[in-house]
Amino acid sequence: MTKMLEFKDVELYYDHVYALKGVSIDLEQGETVALIGANGAGKSSILRAITGLAKVKSGSVAFEGEQIAGTNPAEIVSRGIAMVPEGRRVFPYMTVRDNLLMGAFTRSDKAGIQQTLESVLERFPRLKERFSQSAGTLSGGEQQMMVIGRALMAKPRLLLLDEPSLGIAPKLVQDIARSIVAINRDEGVSVLLVEQNSRMALSISHRAYALTTGNVVISGNSKELLTDPRIKAAYLGGEV
Repeated sequence: MTKMLEFKDVELYYDHVYALKGVSIDLEQGETVALIGANGAGKSSILRAITGLAKVKSGSVAFEGEQIAGTNPAEIVSRGIAMVPEGRRVFPYMTVRDNLLMGAFTRSDKAGIQQTLESVLERFPRLKERFSQSAGTLSGGEQQMMVIGRALMAKPRLLLLDEPSLGIAPKLVQDIARSIVAINRDEGVSVLLVEQNSRMALSISHRAYALTTGNVVISGNSKELLTDPRIKAAYLGGEV
């Protein structure tokens, strides 16, 4: 059976500094897979390599059996991969409506776009309440919901999330986590989640990879990793 995503022996560097040193991960259709680790571990570099925002030095990146390394980022979106970047990246002076519709830039099916928009607003009722507001007036948590919704407007089969809990109030982090679970469960969207909140990431994913300085050091079933002494010591210490 072909894996949805196969990221194999990938090396990537910025200038002359290695970000990924022969990293291999994979993801089956319908899975949520978490990437955990400290800043600089290489988690976001994996997402950048998948989306074509960073050029790999060697190795292969395959989506649904087809190589995508070196493919134009817009083409990668049209193939069914959408990313929610770290730091939200909203268009602050545009309305919530227009921010969401920006996510459908690769689509031309007007009826389908409207249907997806209604689905996103049902998923995130706060966005419906603030539909005509400027995105810059939303709270951090509301902006995060909006950029997740914007990514869903592309109707992806694989959703990449880069630090969705970063800078979000604890109560809204729980809402975001529940949304990720529901998107995976109800809509059948596979998820690759990059997250420094390791406890949250392991709680809502099926499998996980722990990275340190551009290498995968531990991987396995997320529930088992939650109780793994190595993970507890290195990644869960001090977390509430």
